[in-house]
Amino acid sequence: MSNLGRLHHFPINQLKIDRSFVSGSIFDDGNLDIVQTIITLAHKLGVDVTAEGVETEEQLAMLRKFNCEYGQGYFFSHSLDSSQATALIMTNPQW
Repeated sequence: MSNLGRLHHFPINQLKIDRSFVSGSIFDDGNLDIVQTIITLAHKLGVDVTAEGVETEEQLAMLRKFNCEYGQGYFFSHSLDSSQATALIMTNPQW
């Protein structure tokens, strides 16, 4: 059991949604409700949200629908070294 009573005392500026709630089907096993709740909680705390494990356009569309600010995962790119990441950023991709 976890106590969220002290959550507002932590110096956080962003929450991450674990890939286990996003990978595969975001619609399975109540994951959609959990994802939406995390995003709502983050926004109530005044912080942005990053979703891990985004692999499909469908997942990205759902996260955007819930106003999730950021995503990371294979939908965007596989792991890159620093020069490859710089090159990708310079292309200014728009997802």
